[in-house]
Amino acid sequence: MKSKEARGRRGGFTLVEILIVLAILVLLVSMVMPKVLSARKKGNVDAAKSQIGLLKGALEHYALDCNDYPTTEQGLEALITKPSDLSENIVWRGPYLTGELPKDPWGNDYRYAYPPEKGSGDTPDIWSAGPDGEDNTEDDICSWSGGSSGRAEEGEKEMERPAESRKEPRAKARTEPRGESSAPKRAPSRTTPSRAEKKPSADS
Repeated sequence: MKSKEARGRRGGFTLVEILIVLAILVLLVSMVMPKVLSARKKGNVDAAKSQIGLLKGALEHYALDCNDYPTTEQGLEALITKPSDLSENIVWRGPYLTGELPKDPWGNDYRYAYPPEKGSGDTPDIWSAGPDGEDNTEDDICSWSGGSSGRAEEGEKEMERPAESRKEPRAKARTEPRGESSAPKRAPSRTTPSRAEKKPSADS
């Protein structure tokens, strides 16, 4: 009986051991989860930028066929279905996107405005409200240079520039041989001859 009880005690885990294992697991999860969430957030932002680029390309094709971009009222739907108020003289060759209009990674519709209301230039404004789903916040992802995506793109372009172009030019080392000094050369000093040795006297 005693040997069976001893084997049973050796085969199980004590409460302290279980708590230690749980504490280690919690510590590992707390270390890994922030990195996973950060990677997921960056992946969503990159996906939104890619979709905005896709929409911009489709709008360029629309503008080539229809001589202008869709208005704010026509919206991005003009890429899928022909606008009802489009002039008969204009040939709509859509759809310019395959399938339905994409939603941003957070399940919201992309915003659109033309003429542009926030960006500069003659291209439409396209943006995502970001993770919070609210406009005019810091996490908005925009097609113009003033938005959060624009700042990111500027940073990426700066990183893509060659290292040589970012560094200040170093002063060129002087390779020209040194010219002769303009100062007159000193004449070699005259060495005074040593006194002649005394001739031996006749007595010697």
